[in-house]
Amino acid sequence: MSKDDWTAEQLPDQTGRVAIVTGANSGIGFETAKVLSEKGATVIMACRNLEKANPKADEISAAHSGSEVEVMELDLSDLDSVRQFANAFRTKYSRLDLLINNAGIMVPPYGKTAQGFETQFGVNHLGHFALTGSLLDLVVNTPGSRIVTVSSVAHLMGKIDFSDLNWEKGYKAQAAYGQSKLANLLFTYELQRRLAAAGKDTLAVAAHPGWTSTNLQEHAPSVKFMNRFFAQEPSMGALPTLYAATEANVRGAQYYGPSGFLEMNGPPKRVKSNRRSRDENVAERLWNISEDLTGVRFQI
Repeated sequence: MSKDDWTAEQLPDQTGRVAIVTGANSGIGFETAKVLSEKGATVIMACRNLEKANPKADEISAAHSGSEVEVMELDLSDLDSVRQFANAFRTKYSRLDLLINNAGIMVPPYGKTAQGFETQFGVNHLGHFALTGSLLDLVVNTPGSRIVTVSSVAHLMGKIDFSDLNWEKGYKAQAAYGQSKLANLLFTYELQRRLAAAGKDTLAVAAHPGWTSTNLQEHAPSVKFMNRFFAQEPSMGALPTLYAATEANVRGAQYYGPSGFLEMNGPPKRVKSNRRSRDENVAERLWNISEDLTGVRFQI
């Protein structure tokens, strides 16, 4: 890295701000939560497995006296859990400066969520869609707020198959992952259009971590093997998310990723997503279907 590259040390002070980070007990989510806490934010680690999350919260608190870190249960594969989390959050907090939609699952064996959606589409897209809609009024009423959704270069191989969103005609794990990551970008860009049309100053932005070694790859042994040659550490993989969440020059509907070769590693920069991710007709159709599937209506 050169002296001009952006690092976590350059993150602006976050004192007084409230942040939710989904999937914050490991990998990129943990690094994101840790840095935001170090910079003074109150961080809610929204995690499915509390036995794993609580020790990680303790780790952050032990490293930085005065840290305000709280673990709250959130299972994105169950829309009832999403609603319960949103209701519990509202009882404790009246503002939400940063919503970091980070949690995800990659290329698992075929499975379905509690409501019957293919797992990757259900967790990576619908769960975060429902979470964002359930908390949106708090976000838009908090000055300077942002919603950051973590996508992937895998969106490049994604296509939204409206005739079989749940892959019931034949499951292809990689293609299903690509679809979910494309959906993340379509959602981000459509959300920003709607926020802007309503005159809100909340920003919806996206980021991707490049090739980063995390638990996300537990179902991809070939990727795990190649990590030793190409992968960067989670602390580096978290930088695009942190940049998108905090830097003053960020604008809505922008996308950030690593600046290195093929966006695999390196410090963050603004990057481009593909043409499919910018298709406004597909985005609007996906939005309407997502509202129907989740039962969450966005009030912007």
